[in-house]
Amino acid sequence: MSTTHRPNVLLIVSDDHAAPAISCYGSEMNRTPNIDRIGNGGMRFNNCFCTNAICTPARGSILTGKYSHKTGIKTLADTIDHTQEQTVAQRLHADGYQTAIVGKWHLGHGGVSDPHGFDYWNIFPGQGAHINPEMIEMGERKRFDGYSADIVTDSSLNWLQNRETDQPFFLMTTYKATHDPFFPNPKHLHLYTDEIPEPPTFNDAYENRADAAAMNTAKVSIMQRKNHLPEPTPEGLEGDDLKRWNYQCYMQNYLRCAHAIDENVGRLLDYLDAEDLAEDTIVIYSADHGFFLGDHGWYDKRFMYEASIRIPLLVRYPREIPTVGVSDQIVLNVDFAPTLLDYAGAPIPSDIQGHSLRTLLRGITPADWRTSMYYRYWMHLAHFNIPAHYGVRTERYKLIYYYGEALGAGGAIDRSTPPEWELFDLQKDPHEMHNVYADPAYASIVVELKAELEQLRDELGDYE
Repeated sequence: MSTTHRPNVLLIVSDDHAAPAISCYGSEMNRTPNIDRIGNGGMRFNNCFCTNAICTPARGSILTGKYSHKTGIKTLADTIDHTQEQTVAQRLHADGYQTAIVGKWHLGHGGVSDPHGFDYWNIFPGQGAHINPEMIEMGERKRFDGYSADIVTDSSLNWLQNRETDQPFFLMTTYKATHDPFFPNPKHLHLYTDEIPEPPTFNDAYENRADAAAMNTAKVSIMQRKNHLPEPTPEGLEGDDLKRWNYQCYMQNYLRCAHAIDENVGRLLDYLDAEDLAEDTIVIYSADHGFFLGDHGWYDKRFMYEASIRIPLLVRYPREIPTVGVSDQIVLNVDFAPTLLDYAGAPIPSDIQGHSLRTLLRGITPADWRTSMYYRYWMHLAHFNIPAHYGVRTERYKLIYYYGEALGAGGAIDRSTPPEWELFDLQKDPHEMHNVYADPAYASIVVELKAELEQLRDELGDYE
């Protein structure tokens, strides 16, 4: 057990909550005053990315500090095996922490896939439901009445109030919101009734891009047919009128779901303040991945496009982290686990692939900090017809390779698609509308990025 000072940890993870729907990230659509309390009291990371933008693999990376090809959790069809992979909870528990998880787990349940390393767990089976959800509390299925975000917070607070106070705690509070179907708490239906501006790429025609963009079926224009909206489509709407109605309905309810998260984050922060725990508790707010908020006319995630891979990361720890700090360095969800182990004074195993953010959180950038990141989406053509792909992102450029094969990944569709490349100059084209891969002016950049991509794949051990 570590003899260093060991802070408490509250790790709050929402589902599909895009940074542009958080006011401290500049949202003009909505206000999130309680989530903002974390960022304004600590550090906001502007360039935090997930390494595989789909729920189950992203959660596996957060918990283990490893990429999907190392955990074996590549798709929604995979589950965690605690005989093969240890989570940050198991490592903190072994170092003397009390541990709990409440809310969305989505890494399987039963046997080796149950939450191990947690003194207490109360999780949704699978995705969970927004209204009157069923949960699995320490192996026993129970039905809870009410709205899921409130229920998850109630359970989290109950555990906090009844824990042993002579040990530090690690609590993961994980909300289903803002995941579809976008069913808000009925008490929030009066919110966000004004028209919400459409994003500049809303009417994207998918020109000047690889075929993958046009292939994507996660289109706002057909959302109702996929049962993602709570309201029935008005009769007679079609074409652009239907698309615009869908967008307003989608975003109003998405933001109402985000409001429920913010409200409940406030309850958790208020508890820490009331119990004089705020000074000595690391509070992290993040999400499993980003989400298209009508960008390119889409919803959902999966693509290596910015709206999909960029995630919020707000960290507060008054004992050590300066207030209202901002970092533009590239950080990843695989960095969360080693960061927490570092603060706890626990060993960081050599097979963890992420890096501790502790120095960045002090306002210092290490000379050898990463200047690029590796991404891979494995679930070829599943659900929304998006080809499997991998790529590299630097500060300015993004190179994506759609390799067009399922490669035996769970849930992937075994049908080949033509291999394609995309290159985006994020400085000149921040909305990723123009593929410049074949532009002779970028020929040397393509060579450099392909070499960087292969180096990252080699360093990370992704040879498939």
